[in-house]
Amino acid sequence: MDENVRVLIIDDSALVRQMLTEILNGDPCIEVVDAASDPYVAREKIKKLNPDVLTLDVEMPKMDGLTFLGNLMRLHPMPVVMVSTLTDKGADATLRALELGAVDFVSKPKSDLAHTLEDYSEEIIEKVKTAAVARVKPLDRVIPSRVIDMDVAPKLSADAVIKKAVSAKHFRTTDQIIAIGASTGGTEAIKEVLLHMPADAPGIVISQHIPEAFSEPFARRLDGMCEMRVCQAEDRQQIIPGTAYIAPGNYHLLVERDGARYVCRLSDGPPVNRHRPSVDVMFRSVAQNVGQNAFGAILTGMGDDGAAGLREMRDAGAPTVAQDERTSVVWGMPGEAVRHGGVDDVLPLNRISRKLMGLVSR
Repeated sequence: MDENVRVLIIDDSALVRQMLTEILNGDPCIEVVDAASDPYVAREKIKKLNPDVLTLDVEMPKMDGLTFLGNLMRLHPMPVVMVSTLTDKGADATLRALELGAVDFVSKPKSDLAHTLEDYSEEIIEKVKTAAVARVKPLDRVIPSRVIDMDVAPKLSADAVIKKAVSAKHFRTTDQIIAIGASTGGTEAIKEVLLHMPADAPGIVISQHIPEAFSEPFARRLDGMCEMRVCQAEDRQQIIPGTAYIAPGNYHLLVERDGARYVCRLSDGPPVNRHRPSVDVMFRSVAQNVGQNAFGAILTGMGDDGAAGLREMRDAGAPTVAQDERTSVVWGMPGEAVRHGGVDDVLPLNRISRKLMGLVSR
């Protein structure tokens, strides 16, 4: 990488500012240029320093993080990673921040910050680097062409959770299932797709890279907006038309046959592609148990989780689509799926739900 990612930290806690500075400056590709204790100080430092990425606390005095973010995205759009607490209130505020244009978020515990934030150091570094190359609102912003290398832990394939079938199964049902995977920018992309799905759409299974404390509020938020029912998936829950099932944070979501019906199965197996839930795990289970009666969609996200699994779905006879680069916050997962040969159609986000329903009715 030619230049370091220049970061401005905005947080009212002196301890958090210190910890984030130490964590981020510990990576040779990141430089913390300054820190601010409130949005008013931050506003002047943004003008002076022109950082590449902001980290922004959700809850601050004088002006809360959401108000500041809304003003920033209207006047000076730039990559922002939110820092929020692992609470229902923090989850709702963070989901609102993603609606306003934040690229991603990291969670901080309510207590023992000094020790626990260190546990999140790899995630914080990765998300700041991802934000530096992300497409932010408005979508016509010029995207940096640089690619950032990250030193990360070894990653496992879907074999760690579900073995690849040696032979195809015979599918004796016409029940249909839609499988959707996403990561960075995915909460808003999933919302866009589900908002345009009719109440009688086939059952939809969704794996979004999201922490445990945020998946249920995310499902609840979507349930209040969509014609379909949206819920956090439960183990052995039957998959029925008109309902979307979101993988709980920290669990893989798989689809299995139980007699004449499909059910959700949850697994706490090892992270795959460093994620749990993993899109590859879900897609493989759909390929093996639903086959040509399934439809796959991969949306915005960093990395390659889902690329191999979507190819397996396509090989099993399932039509597949990927979100295009222009409308993706990060065209990592969709781009890798295209390169793996697992995608039939590459479409802008606003056409994906219509395409899926067109395939369903065919």
